[in-house]
Amino acid sequence: MKVSVIGAGNVGATCADVIAHKELANEVVLLDIKENFAEGKALDMWQTAPINMYDSRVTGSTNDYAKTAGSDVVVITSGLPRKPGMSRDDLIATNAGIVKTVTENVIKHSPNAIIIVVSNPLDVMTYCAYLTAKLPSNKVFGMAGILDTARYKAFLATELNVSPKDIQAVLMGGHGDTMVPLPRYTTVGGIPVTELIAKDKLDAIIERTKKGGGEIVNLLGTSAWYAPGAAAAQMVEAIVRDQKRVFPVCAWLSGEYGLKDIYMGVPVILGKNGIEKIIELQLTTDEMQLCKDSAKAVKEVMDVLDNMKAPA
Repeated sequence: MKVSVIGAGNVGATCADVIAHKELANEVVLLDIKENFAEGKALDMWQTAPINMYDSRVTGSTNDYAKTAGSDVVVITSGLPRKPGMSRDDLIATNAGIVKTVTENVIKHSPNAIIIVVSNPLDVMTYCAYLTAKLPSNKVFGMAGILDTARYKAFLATELNVSPKDIQAVLMGGHGDTMVPLPRYTTVGGIPVTELIAKDKLDAIIERTKKGGGEIVNLLGTSAWYAPGAAAAQMVEAIVRDQKRVFPVCAWLSGEYGLKDIYMGVPVILGKNGIEKIIELQLTTDEMQLCKDSAKAVKEVMDVLDNMKAPA
């Protein structure tokens, strides 16, 4: 089993580190465009193997995609953060160019790989990778919902003073302020969360979850990496171990939830074939409206990418 992580920044390096620690692959390849950056991080990780007792071989490469050849799963974290004065459209144009080039190189060397996109803006970058890879949509999807639900569960665990292990939750929609947490499907040890927490506190936690990424940026001056990296690694684990886990994933919808030709967060079964099945929940009218509002916001960003491709 071979897993490659493209982009050796904080998120990519964390993801590769977790994959190695869990021995999810015999070989973990970390690749970056910056000279010797991936090699240095990979060497540092490999030197923890005798301490943390794992056998996964971690190697690094400066932009040599031949080293990633034959990968079973590829995680794409490449892209630039939004800089002061940069518009959303500028960010989309810049990162779409990066993701397109990365995906072309990945497919050239690993035509059968399952691709997990972590680059931002998440939903539209997953769409970009899908258009470029020309693979079935069950093999190209994005990591957002697992991170968002992890934040939601962490905040609930703190508020209720319970183990995060006992919290189950579902979250849908785009990655960002329009995400749709579903309290009706949130339980703590099988008990509906609405029986354990007052509505105003639950609403406050939901709002905090929606802005979870921004909270980290305000604290650190940069975006999160431990949780996003671990979330991507959890998706890799579900695939390589064929766990059939039920996770919220940024998936291509073809009529599910009344939505078509859009990448958006929905619950899926994740296994060796990638997305084995998209689960359609019976949403209330209000929940469905929130999902449609989120879909509209996502589609607007996807349209920006589509219009960039249109001839002048």
